[in-house]
Amino acid sequence: MSTAPTAVSDSIAAPGIFTGDDMALTPRRGPLQRAGRIARRQPLGVIGLFVILALVLTAVFAPLLAPYDPTSTQFKSLRKPNATNFFGTDDKGRDIFSRVIHGSRTSLEVGIIATVVGVVGGAVVGLLSGYFGGWTDTIIQRVMDALMAFPVLILALIMIAVVGSSIRNLMVVVGIAITPLIGRVVRGAVLTEKQNAYIEAARTIGSTPGRILLRHILPNLAAPLIVIATGLLAGAILVEASLSFLGLGTPPPTPSWGADLSGQARRFFVHAPWMAVFPGVALSLVVLGFNLLGDSLRDILDPRMRGR
Repeated sequence: MSTAPTAVSDSIAAPGIFTGDDMALTPRRGPLQRAGRIARRQPLGVIGLFVILALVLTAVFAPLLAPYDPTSTQFKSLRKPNATNFFGTDDKGRDIFSRVIHGSRTSLEVGIIATVVGVVGGAVVGLLSGYFGGWTDTIIQRVMDALMAFPVLILALIMIAVVGSSIRNLMVVVGIAITPLIGRVVRGAVLTEKQNAYIEAARTIGSTPGRILLRHILPNLAAPLIVIATGLLAGAILVEASLSFLGLGTPPPTPSWGADLSGQARRFFVHAPWMAVFPGVALSLVVLGFNLLGDSLRDILDPRMRGR
């Protein structure tokens, strides 16, 4: 007696034929697997991400992590690192560990807001200059050339000398100083994008310039803007530390890594090196973390780098 072949026997007898059930059983790569694959390909980026996450958590929970008030002078000055003061004390008797913890909040706050100001301002300037061209492009680019004629730190010093030293002014000044860098990159990308056929199609159907810029061109610039912003955030933190080091940044006694490396404290670095080592190491690790993450994001988001 013969029996009709079942679906299982058919699939076994004809291994080259795949049924819907076979496709359903094919494992799909989930988010965790994709994240693991990216982590294996970009280990340095993972290290940078962990450093940044540690910075963010430290800044958010600084009042809980710091054992003492960072502005209090309750201890003996120039104490070596010990069980009570993990990083020792400075020349004014303040706990360095607490100041390093709270200094992360200052650096992150200034860096993020300054980068947002620079990215938004640079994106607006670059979009208008690249899309409209003509006199608009000429005037904007001459202003950008004048700003870029000065190094970022020198330009920030000039503006701080004019508007005065405060945390709010520092954020705005650093943001304005990095705006030309963003504007040039965005302008070049817009000049390339507006030659594409989809922009001509949008113009043909009557789309306004504002709609074309916001709905068609700007989304295509998201990836390079993220990469540039990550790198510039590290630069903004360095500029803040440099201005504070020169006495024109975060006003005392607000904790700041740059401020803790400046002023009269420099006279004690030879006899109390821990005053310079711990704020300097914290600043170096944060800048390194942002640079590592920025390089990895460039490799991930830039199609030209994926083949590497």
